Amino acid sequence: MQATAGASAPKKTNRAKEYLKNWVPYRYKRYWLFGIVTVVALVLPFIRINGNHFFLLNFDHKQLHFMFVRFDMQELYLMPFLLMLLFLGIFFMTTLGGRVWCGWACPQTIFRVIYRDLFETKLLHLRKRITNKQQDPDFSKPENKAKEGIAILLWSVLALIAAADFLWYFVPPEDFFQYIQNPGQHPVLIGFWLGVALFLIVDVVWLKENFCIYICPYSRVQSVMYDDDTVMAIYDYKRGGHIYDHEGQDSKKLVHNVKELHAREPEAECTACESCVKVCPTHIDIRQGLQLECINCLECVDACTKVMGALGKESLVRWTSPREIEQGEPTHWLRPRTIAYAVALTIVFAALLWMGTKKEHMLLNINKTAQLYRFTHDGRIVNDYTFLFQNTDSKDHTYYFKVEGHPEIKIDRPRHPFKLNAGKKAKKIVTLEATKPLAKNTRKDTPVPIRILAFATDDPKKIHVERNTVFVYPRWDIVQKKLKEIKENR
Repeated sequence: MQATAGASAPKKTNRAKEYLKNWVPYRYKRYWLFGIVTVVALVLPFIRINGNHFFLLNFDHKQLHFMFVRFDMQELYLMPFLLMLLFLGIFFMTTLGGRVWCGWACPQTIFRVIYRDLFETKLLHLRKRITNKQQDPDFSKPENKAKEGIAILLWSVLALIAAADFLWYFVPPEDFFQYIQNPGQHPVLIGFWLGVALFLIVDVVWLKENFCIYICPYSRVQSVMYDDDTVMAIYDYKRGGHIYDHEGQDSKKLVHNVKELHAREPEAECTACESCVKVCPTHIDIRQGLQLECINCLECVDACTKVMGALGKESLVRWTSPREIEQGEPTHWLRPRTIAYAVALTIVFAALLWMGTKKEHMLLNINKTAQLYRFTHDGRIVNDYTFLFQNTDSKDHTYYFKVEGHPEIKIDRPRHPFKLNAGKKAKKIVTLEATKPLAKNTRKDTPVPIRILAFATDDPKKIHVERNTVFVYPRWDIVQKKLKEIKENR
């Protein structure tokens, strides 16, 4: 028996070493994703195609850039679709993988990893081990206070960059760098930039994970979107044993060491090392069950995998679904809820692309002047308008317009097409003339509905818009009286 046990021990150890050799911690995968997200967030504002950004909500120029297409404020009908796409995407992602956004892509998590794991632990050694996030640095030592100041200084520089990157999605970088060279002329921009940076410093250095627990609303609504097939970090109590009397926030700890656990449950595999507790950035015990504070960073999975792997066993904390733990069945990825979200996302995205193809390459606003009509010196009846043209295309165009459906109304001014550069606006005073009587109403003035077709003379099929307005024709007795006066004066 002893020989058999001695022979099986090396095999078990070798199997554990082989398992750990091929194992890649989730922490390293998160670091790679953090790097990709950071590079994309920093580089994307600088990428332009035909002068347009991938995403830019520019209040300065009253424009929305989306997927390298520029839309003006009159075309902000796309924003509801973008918001629906955002929220449906979050709901869909949460239903599948819980708070995977929080642990793997949220800027708050990335910033805390940079400050705590990189600055405090790796560079300045304020924290002894990256696997112990429960023990705060001892700031009673003068050298640690100096190191803390260095860490805050380093993060302050990155906070300014992160705040600027945030603003680049509202103020394009090409404008931002020009504006900050003259801070006195742009106090709002400078104040907002410094304010966001200051918030990031306070948040990352002092609020820490309390922002995720107490401020972020996402943790309060996530449980509504969970079901038995939602993938999350879960402790397998069937193998590990019951550490708490029941799951939830009010559960009480039953055992504090492995002896107490084995006295209650001899088959329990948990070693009570609490590695999963020490490594948790939000300071929870995953063995207590699902908790609002869990951000699905999977640090506890890595910690338990290392401990149990050394024993030749599978981790007690896994990224899996309650269905697999409770019922031993595979996770149902395709289920009514996820299918509904996927269908809704597809419909909204298709509608967004379709609406994007309806972009108007020119805009036209027509305002009638306060004077309803007027008579010229030779008795002609004219209406005056203010036409505001805007070239929203990336090329220069020559524009003109015509009155459709009313050949008796002609354009008196302007009489020739005019050129408008890309992205520019032009205000034109337009005069329309009635060449024939439009109405013979002796009781009141008659508003005649007309339709204006404006177009680019160099590409009228693609670039054209229609606008409705009215031509006010005076009372017929006034017209006759005016014509009589002009004839007598001659």
